[in-house]
Amino acid sequence: MKALVPFKIVYHERYDLNLGPHVFPSQKFRLIYEALLRDHIAAPEDFLLPRPATDEDILRVHTSDWVRKLKTGTLTATDVMKLEVPYSPELVEAVWLAAGGSILAAQSALRDGFASNLSGGFHHAYPGHGEGFCAIHDVAVAIRKLQADGPVKKAIVVDTDVHHGNGTAAIFRNDNTVFTLSIHQENNYPAHKPPSSLDLNMDDRADDEEYLGALIPAVRKSLDEFQPDILFYVGGADPYCEDQLGGLSLTKEGLKQRDRFVFEEARKRRIPVATTLAGGYARRLEDTVRIHVNTILAAQEVAGKYPQTSSTHG
Repeated sequence: MKALVPFKIVYHERYDLNLGPHVFPSQKFRLIYEALLRDHIAAPEDFLLPRPATDEDILRVHTSDWVRKLKTGTLTATDVMKLEVPYSPELVEAVWLAAGGSILAAQSALRDGFASNLSGGFHHAYPGHGEGFCAIHDVAVAIRKLQADGPVKKAIVVDTDVHHGNGTAAIFRNDNTVFTLSIHQENNYPAHKPPSSLDLNMDDRADDEEYLGALIPAVRKSLDEFQPDILFYVGGADPYCEDQLGGLSLTKEGLKQRDRFVFEEARKRRIPVATTLAGGYARRLEDTVRIHVNTILAAQEVAGKYPQTSSTHG
């Protein structure tokens, strides 16, 4: 079967965090993969299978104490309370795979202009602990890996989860090689929001027009001034109007416009884009799945308009 998307999509069946009944629908990773195949958006040849990130990769971001706790199952009660998901060996396998997946997506994006990881975006993880369903910060791990290997000096993270990317802000604070942009609902988790390079604090019930009106000029200005080598897109489904953990009022079409706009601004400037997922807790799981699938569709549309050339980030 011929490839259908002009870039690679990273997926592993073990991405499921094994949470059981939980507000975080960890089966969504498999459902997105199945929807992409079922709807003929992607073919089997379009997918790459990630390996788990190495501990060396993880330790560029996380403390040895936190890595040891996760690998040996010795989290304290406070650790588990902050993490807000039950500990299991499957959880650890999934987040190591997600980090490996974001590394692989970033490497593929440098080659093809675009790539998507169907997991990741775990932006609440701090170097020494997990928070808010996030144990390992896959995007930070991928950025540090690319910087260590040499192809990337400067990276930008555009985070569109309804919740502030507090782990991202904390990890890259005072680091002039990484620009962090977070657009989020101000009156929502987390209570403590360390400053990103740029924070766009949205009022409760902000709609498509208000949200895009804040995001569009901010992304343009940030890309022009910072001139990154790669853009990591943390694609939140939870600004959706029917999300259980969000309080914004975006529509599915507004969210897809958001994705398409960010991708176009990056590719106009010949900046590779690696997308990851983020939160999505819609009352109907199929809405969350559709929003994430639409991110792939938006990338597909933009990739066709702005193909990678051999002279770009070769």
